[in-house]
Amino acid sequence: MTDKLLRVRDIKKYFKLPSGKILKAVDGVSFNVYDNETVGIIGESGCGKSTLARIISGATEATDGEIYFKGEQIGKKRSRELCQSIHLVFQDSDGALNPRMSIYESLSEALSLLDMKEELQKDRIKKLLHSVGLEERYGLSFPEEISGGQRQRVAVARALAMHPKLLIADEPIASLDVSVQAQILNLLLDVKEKEKFSMIFIAHDLAVVRHISNRTIVMYKGVIVEEGPTEELFLHPGHDYTKILLASILYPDPERERNKKISCMENLQVSHEGVLREVSPGHWVRMKE
Repeated sequence: MTDKLLRVRDIKKYFKLPSGKILKAVDGVSFNVYDNETVGIIGESGCGKSTLARIISGATEATDGEIYFKGEQIGKKRSRELCQSIHLVFQDSDGALNPRMSIYESLSEALSLLDMKEELQKDRIKKLLHSVGLEERYGLSFPEEISGGQRQRVAVARALAMHPKLLIADEPIASLDVSVQAQILNLLLDVKEKEKFSMIFIAHDLAVVRHISNRTIVMYKGVIVEEGPTEELFLHPGHDYTKILLASILYPDPERERNKKISCMENLQVSHEGVLREVSPGHWVRMKE
């Protein structure tokens, strides 16, 4: 993790509500992603993490701020190379796949930017299906004919079609049965090891983020309140909001659960204001000035 693949600088996304008030969905977020690194982003629903993912992927335009990929600033109009390099895996595989297209057609569409000959494209699709644990025959199926876990595998295959340098996984296992979640998670780890890409992994499941991420970012009310090496952050949380999130993790230890103290945000008066300060190497916590 020596080279910065992605640099996000002071990204903001504001929405004007019917009442005239401004909703600051993302409010001045900055962070880096390094080569072959996995960065986990956690926080409650509405904290801005999914909006941030859509901005980085190009699905949503930022109100303000800058994003740099491999040292070059990303403009409003993205180049073909950039479109190939950054891909997003959505939580809802149903919405990501066209129900009128077969799996083969869906993957073929994902390869359209490569201008591949038909035979090479067929071979690439076959390899993509195998890479996500699906037999070639699934290419003839339509989304409604396969399970939710299989559809999510296809969604991962679509994202991998262009050999991306950065994969953004936005709650990729949240809508799946518990029995299938581990399969998709292991799939992501396996293909990341083989393809050598970086990943931004967004999730509610803190145990999953701890397992998969090198570094973890905690978002609250549109800002980063804590960021650091994953184990350091989980063992020594510095922000009250992070402490609340970690206290919500259930452990298979009755004695530990019995003695655990859980505080509510009202009692702790959690704040998203202040500035990020480095409390240990690479570990940043938002504190009042």
